[in-house]
Amino acid sequence: MPHDGWHPHDHPHGHAHHHHGMRHPKRRMVLAAATFLPFGGANAQTVDAAQRIADAANRFLAGLDDAQRKQAVIAFDSGNRLDWHYIPRSRRGLSLGEMKPAQRETAQALFATVLNERGLQAVENVRIVEGVLREQQGSFRDPDRYYVSIFGTPGRFPWGWRLEGHHLSLNVALPAAGHVSATPFFIGSHPATVRDGPHKGLRPLGPAEDLARQLMASLTEEQRRSAIIAERSFGEIVASPGRERDLAQPAGLALSAMDGTARNLVEALIDRFVGALAPDLAAAQKQRVIEQELGRFRFAWAGPLAPGQAHYFRVHGPVTLIEHDNTQNNANHIHSVWRDLTADFGNDALAEHYRRDRHR
Repeated sequence: MPHDGWHPHDHPHGHAHHHHGMRHPKRRMVLAAATFLPFGGANAQTVDAAQRIADAANRFLAGLDDAQRKQAVIAFDSGNRLDWHYIPRSRRGLSLGEMKPAQRETAQALFATVLNERGLQAVENVRIVEGVLREQQGSFRDPDRYYVSIFGTPGRFPWGWRLEGHHLSLNVALPAAGHVSATPFFIGSHPATVRDGPHKGLRPLGPAEDLARQLMASLTEEQRRSAIIAERSFGEIVASPGRERDLAQPAGLALSAMDGTARNLVEALIDRFVGALAPDLAAAQKQRVIEQELGRFRFAWAGPLAPGQAHYFRVHGPVTLIEHDNTQNNANHIHSVWRDLTADFGNDALAEHYRRDRHR
């Protein structure tokens, strides 16, 4: 799989190649040139992104009637903002099914301020697979029961928004000028492979599994033994809501012990999530990954290696975590998530923002 590598020594200021779009399915996300400030700092790109996101959120709200707006808007400091989940349950916010076509379009435009074409397709695939489940299980599966919630006032920091429903949770926070957080970002797929009907063969999360298998196949026997942290799959992601502390220290095989091929495959795995963001946000997140030192990241696998068997894998850096579990329903049901263990929900910049406010 051709891929440009994430090598800070090539780009000392975070400069990268020009963005060529995502139309070719095998092409890696290649990022627009940008200069970054030090770790965690705001930069011109994210300032522009924040404006774009706020404008789209305000357009969305302007198109709602009063009752809808009341449903969609939630206080930023509400506990509901942190109460994310991916199970089928009732949620606060305004569902796609309650929106008129023009309102859905402005909601879609909001999603497109944070996600690129591949990210938007990932969201669409969740809804397509929910429709497949509806055919099999009945009307409580509903591709229109995905909720948009706006937290606070768009453009007035801190504020944010969430898109959430069964097997999807995208949590966007704008805690302070120049800071945009897009985690936790959860995507699931049941079935993981659609076996029949018009979408037969669809594997929304297949590319990540294929990369992880390629990676395991590229390792030496000894490296593979280091990477395998359990003989059986865990049956669920570890960092599900409220369980982040169960992770402990990163385990598995360090990237510093891998050759270039294996490292590239891990970088491509990280890119399955980071590279689903709009180019400027992806560039900032990619820089955040690089600043943690890629050599310190670890790759871990749990379960047998034979295809079709229940398995789990993760990429775990000092703060970045990507998990993928395919255990349920005879290993045809995937849960995957990208977490930032210090900046989920914009927590890092939010803490700084509140600290400054107290000292004014």
